[in-house]
Amino acid sequence: MIPDWAAERKEMVERQLRKRGLRDERVLAAMGRISREEFLPPEWRVMAYTDGPVPIGAGQTISQPYMTALMAESLELTGKETVLEVGAGCGYHAAVLGALAERVISVEIVAALAETARANLRRLGLDGNIVILCADGSAGLPECAPYDAISVAAGAPEVPAPLIEQLADPGMLVIPVGHYDTQDLLVIQKRAGRTETRVSTACRFVPLRGGEGWR
Repeated sequence: MIPDWAAERKEMVERQLRKRGLRDERVLAAMGRISREEFLPPEWRVMAYTDGPVPIGAGQTISQPYMTALMAESLELTGKETVLEVGAGCGYHAAVLGALAERVISVEIVAALAETARANLRRLGLDGNIVILCADGSAGLPECAPYDAISVAAGAPEVPAPLIEQLADPGMLVIPVGHYDTQDLLVIQKRAGRTETRVSTACRFVPLRGGEGWR
């Protein structure tokens, strides 16, 4: 029996997002419109709208829907921004950001995942304003900086200084920081040459790989 994906998406938005306090209607609409199941390997699609991360191969996961939405909401996107995403994974988070911003540059260190993300976005017709690059994104992508917003989908031992440098002023950065297997989701705002940081929630992401990540 083929699942009713539209109904599952609607329930996910109401139970996992809205009931937990997420209020940005643009974010909720994007989460309710983009087919999360289409970004998953066939053997894992039945778990597309479960309240947790799902494996996507290469030791990586697609984040819990709530975490994807929370990170997107924290960036306070209006639709005019250029966003850097570190950790493209399967391309789902980039698709959500692409629905909320003018342009998304997503960097993935695993070549096979970068190609999968490109293929997923192309197949779904969501690649118009999204570029997927295969590179070490832990130090950002200086050649395209500055970025109005930066979203990091992997846990870092500390906030990489290059990301702060590449963040526009004003700008928003969201990144999990802490231990190898548990972190706090930090929301960092740059304004008038200064940065302010708040802890949004405890979280658990795969470790950030690369020169500014875990070695």
